[in-house]
Amino acid sequence: QGVLVPGLGTFAVVPEQINSTEEVYVVRRPVFQLDMDMSCLQELVFPTVMIPGDIVIMPLDYWWLSQTNSLPPDLVRGCVEETILLYSFQLRDRQHPAFAFENIGILSCQDNVLCMQFHCSCVAGLESQDTWVTLLLT
Repeated sequence: QGVLVPGLGTFAVVPEQINSTEEVYVVRRPVFQLDMDMSCLQELVFPTVMIPGDIVIMPLDYWWLSQTNSLPPDLVRGCVEETILLYSFQLRDRQHPAFAFENIGILSCQDNVLCMQFHCSCVAGLESQDTWVTLLLT
């Protein structure tokens, strides 16, 4: 399953088959597919990530987020929307702040390359059997 964060992109977990000389591994790997207004991304390069069509993409669940922090869903939605808008304005103004997602990773821009770097703990939490293979891939 994937989660669409409107105005920013989609987080998903995709299965990936890895062939080694000894065996075949199928691992679950986190990916981020950027979906921002291209005018924000002037002169920036970002990796093209394609989420397979069979992955179910759900909208961000503002009600669930509101339950985790005791804020009303409408307030949570407004905070998320304003934060993404601020981030896009900063990118447009050629500022390159890091955008941290708690327990997931960091969207950062280094040398004009905008990319998502997942925390090792996020990757390890998705794949218990072949964690080291998944970490190498991610």
